[in-house]
Amino acid sequence: MSEAFKSGFVALVGRPNAGKSTLLNACLGQKVAIESPVAQTTRKRLRAVVNTQDAQLVIVDTPGLHKPKDALGKELNRSALGELADVDVVALLVDSTKTVGRGDAWVANHVEACDAEFKLLVLTKADLSNPSQMAAQLDAAQALAHFDDAIVVSAKEGFNVDGFLRLVVEHLPEGPRWFPEDMPYDATPEDLVAEFVREKAFLNLKQEIPHSVGVRCDSIEYAKDGHASISATILVEREGQKGIVVGSKGSMIKRIGTEARPELERLLNCKVYLDLNVRVQPQWRRDRSEIRRLGYDAGE
Repeated sequence: MSEAFKSGFVALVGRPNAGKSTLLNACLGQKVAIESPVAQTTRKRLRAVVNTQDAQLVIVDTPGLHKPKDALGKELNRSALGELADVDVVALLVDSTKTVGRGDAWVANHVEACDAEFKLLVLTKADLSNPSQMAAQLDAAQALAHFDDAIVVSAKEGFNVDGFLRLVVEHLPEGPRWFPEDMPYDATPEDLVAEFVREKAFLNLKQEIPHSVGVRCDSIEYAKDGHASISATILVEREGQKGIVVGSKGSMIKRIGTEARPELERLLNCKVYLDLNVRVQPQWRRDRSEIRRLGYDAGE
């Protein structure tokens, strides 16, 4: 007699740069969540669907939980915490290379208070830690809250990613396939355009500029020959920032577009023509209407 089919939702939560998006991409086996060393890279919830013969896992990537400084930060926290209310498994990711602190404790308190059936501690970036550092981090992280289990992974190197998936599947309830097998994620093409352009902006811009950048996909038009003509707008808050994003003789905006285009062609499976514009929107991170238009709000 075959085992019953299992399915469920798994929320990845933690501080900024804990490795949530990298782990999601490793679990899925392809890059759909953007990654950068800049805090608050993830602004939109993304659900990736991992299918096995006996189970379907819906893995939810959430914004990093942090002390908010503006309306955008408050919405990102609200979005991340909102995912704790309706998932079967919560995985708290803790960076093994950084000292466990009050921020991790604050997140752990929310994890402990949620109703998820299984609460998993995940120590990330094992490839960057030595054994003694990892052991100390594990002890410190386990003291934050009651966890049902703990695991060490390196999503970048693929270490223990399969172990993470097996452990989660063991604790999923019986259920149906919530998503078709040929639907690996729930992002729209417009979402992908905005996110991957923003990733390339984050990777190329320095200091505080990335935090002031928002991206909106204005249009995608598919031609008869199969290519996609895409128009997107990069928002900044000050004229000086616009000059930096455009760059000397348009060099920076060209670089951002050149780096984003191959990612979009891979995800959209067609040739892409990408037109990027930069617009100044003063204090957009404090404007809830603009945050909503960009899709960075937590929703209802």
